[in-house]
Amino acid sequence: MQKYILKRLLLILPTMLGISFVCFLIVQMVPGGPVEEMISKAQSAANMKGGHNLSPEQIEQIKAYFGFDKPLLERYAIWLSKVVRLDFGESYAYGQSAWSVISSKFPVSLFFGLTSFFISYLVCIPLGLAKAVKNGSKFDSITSALMFSGYVVPGYALGILLIVLLAGGSFLNLFPLGGLTSDNFYEMPFLGKLLDLAHHLFLPFLCYILAEFAFLTLLMKNSVLEEIGKDYMRTALAKGLSFKEALFKHALRNALLPLATRMSEIFTLMFAGALLIEKVFDIDGMGLLYYNAMVHRDYNVVLGIIVLSCFMAMLGRLFSDLLYGFIDPRIKLG
Repeated sequence: MQKYILKRLLLILPTMLGISFVCFLIVQMVPGGPVEEMISKAQSAANMKGGHNLSPEQIEQIKAYFGFDKPLLERYAIWLSKVVRLDFGESYAYGQSAWSVISSKFPVSLFFGLTSFFISYLVCIPLGLAKAVKNGSKFDSITSALMFSGYVVPGYALGILLIVLLAGGSFLNLFPLGGLTSDNFYEMPFLGKLLDLAHHLFLPFLCYILAEFAFLTLLMKNSVLEEIGKDYMRTALAKGLSFKEALFKHALRNALLPLATRMSEIFTLMFAGALLIEKVFDIDGMGLLYYNAMVHRDYNVVLGIIVLSCFMAMLGRLFSDLLYGFIDPRIKLG
């Protein structure tokens, strides 16, 4: 096991080099970057003052300021040497280090990601198991209809509907329109802060988990149904085990294998973001940060998010494979 983990960790290094180089190359080749933007602003300012066009020397100074006066491979080597120290350069849009900008959005996205992740699994596994056992019943039909209804509605559309219905729109005024906290949040006692956060986060949290909730429940149900129909279950029942005993002692562990692949996402939750949901509820998370960085050509922030999310995704895949081996001892990792 240790040898397998070490081998996988070593494979991350060349993979990250390849991913980072391709992303760096694409970002550097995209037109309309920070150099062009600053040249455009400087030229506009000069024209307003009745000045002349920027001289070639001034243009070269702007390129040197952003490091574009060097060859591509040299720029990549300089950038990579900083990245290993978690130095992604300066954010052009925010005027501070890109790492500070990215890390400032962690708490919001991480809270939504982890909370929705664990609640989805805690509810979807027993619910999917119950639906499989009662396959074809009224309970199965009603819950499936409700989940499919939620699955086909986009999260941002549901958010707008919930705001209209429950947040001071045309009907009830039970929840705030958006944001994370009230204006007097820091003056509240600890319990009051928790209740205020829950009050603000309930509607966006509901929009976050809806699609994932339906997918995981149906995945669990189908996985359990497949295991119930296999020969080993019939053999266990023939040997005198009750259906409940055979289900929990044999089928359940095998049914969890497809869900183990989704567990790899736990390492990328801090970089997860639903742009439209964050826009609807005025939540400043990773989705909105990534969108704004792309719009403003804030390439250091864009590259920082891509590199960190890819690295965590590879760690997540390793975690998922190890979880496979834990759930099913027949799987040999090596």
